[in-house]
Amino acid sequence: MPIDAAKAVAAEPRTGEITWTSKDVQLYHLGIGAGTPATDPDELRYTLESRLHVLPSFATVAGSGSPGVINGLSMPGIEVDLARVLHGGQTLTIHRPIPAEGTATATGRIAAVYDKGKAAVLVMRTDVADADGPLWTNDAQIFVRGEGGWGGDRGPSARLEPPVGEPTRTVERPVREDQALLYRLSGDWNPLHADPEFAKVAGFERPILHGLCTYGMTLKAVVDTLLGGDVTRVRSYTTRFAGVVYPGETLRIRMWRQEGDAVRVAVSAVERDDAPVLADTVVEHA
Repeated sequence: MPIDAAKAVAAEPRTGEITWTSKDVQLYHLGIGAGTPATDPDELRYTLESRLHVLPSFATVAGSGSPGVINGLSMPGIEVDLARVLHGGQTLTIHRPIPAEGTATATGRIAAVYDKGKAAVLVMRTDVADADGPLWTNDAQIFVRGEGGWGGDRGPSARLEPPVGEPTRTVERPVREDQALLYRLSGDWNPLHADPEFAKVAGFERPILHGLCTYGMTLKAVVDTLLGGDVTRVRSYTTRFAGVVYPGETLRIRMWRQEGDAVRVAVSAVERDDAPVLADTVVEHA
């Protein structure tokens, strides 16, 4: 079996220095659709260096995402075909507001390997800290199709009960035709999102949008709509990637305010009869 669960979990963490600048933050924000309308004061907070604030989901690409998901797939005990890899879910915990420029230490490891029968799930954890202490923790849940069935721990279920009642707010966000090409400049070079031939080998009719691009677009919508545009209020952000998005489609983002300072979110693709895109999504906030 290409995945040796015990070896992967026991492997020494990989540690490296990451750096980012305001230009990296601006590029990320443009990659998730910020800047429209270009002169809107609310959008200039994402695009103009003199008033720049950092959407917390930037943590998924800071330092080009290093150690990152692709790097994690080369950890000891892991040997997989990239065409069989799908990003299943993401959990981000913010310990402090992310500065617009910084240098930090990123420590990445395989936190768990689960056997889902027809697939293996790798939990890749990255802890990032600078000289002042912890900044964020990223957990990426990676599905590797065809690599389950060895009798290992199935792991916890990420499924939540659906939100009750009408959404507090519903917004729609267009995905540009070149959105994936722009977003990948922030560090995720998986050809699934750009190369039509690779996408066909992976089972898709054409390149798909990065799940983490949808993830960022959704958090921006929640912050702008329900959190008064204040990025520092976000404490954690969890989602399960329930379906694909094709560039050129429209995201329908439904939001429900919850007790205990949380927002439940569901995201679907408008043009495909509201096909689910993000599910079991929760933004916890101050």
